[in-house]
Amino acid sequence: MSTVFQMLGASFILVIGMMLILWCIYLFRRNAGIVDIGWALGYVMVVWAYFSLADGDIWRRLLIAVLVSIWGLRLAYHLLQRFLISPEDPRYQAIREGWGKDRNDFKFLMMYLFQGVLVLIISIPFLIISLSNNNWSYFEFAGFCIWGIGVAGEAFADYQLANFKEKSSNEGKVCQVGLWKVSRHPNYFFEWIVWIGYFFIALPAPGGWIAIVSPLIMLYLLTQYSGIPIAEDEALRSKGDAYREYQKTTSSFIPWFPFRKKG
Repeated sequence: MSTVFQMLGASFILVIGMMLILWCIYLFRRNAGIVDIGWALGYVMVVWAYFSLADGDIWRRLLIAVLVSIWGLRLAYHLLQRFLISPEDPRYQAIREGWGKDRNDFKFLMMYLFQGVLVLIISIPFLIISLSNNNWSYFEFAGFCIWGIGVAGEAFADYQLANFKEKSSNEGKVCQVGLWKVSRHPNYFFEWIVWIGYFFIALPAPGGWIAIVSPLIMLYLLTQYSGIPIAEDEALRSKGDAYREYQKTTSSFIPWFPFRKKG
């Protein structure tokens, strides 16, 4: 039986080691967006570490490992495709410009390591679930359903946006098809739903209420920090008035009926 500290230590070594490797690739490619791939893969590495080291119910450990792998590997593959064929994400270009030219490589290293630590903190539900030997609960089944809705919605939103961008006739236009007609950031919304699902799965376990920290942190990151604010600034810069009109008629995060324009 491994202690919680041993499991956290092993996960820390795995995730930080991966982030260091990705930083080295960044030095070669000069595309900081590779850290996003590490963000997705980090959760997969952590959950399998917990599967191997924890002593909770084997089927519960296996199920959460499979669920996280489905979500994380799909997201990592989507991000890898974007990394290989697209220029550096404007978010990281903006960060670099804000930092200036002084010690950028070191600052990106610190950012990569910080994201690795965030992965460990946000992975708390996986640790709680992997340690649980409780009887199965209706909360867990509800969590599986919520997780499924989140993964399907996020994948569908990514597909719709990619399909929209592939058409040359849509260059410079704002995507307002499918889920993007009812939310300006449906991919972020459904990613948050995934973490709500993990919280529900963890809730019946001893100390399961602590898992609420994960969807709360994700909500802050997506809506206030590195998600919507930066994406909106870039969209306004690249699409101008067309995006301003989109902002007037479409919910920012939670899918909702289109708004009526004032005036």
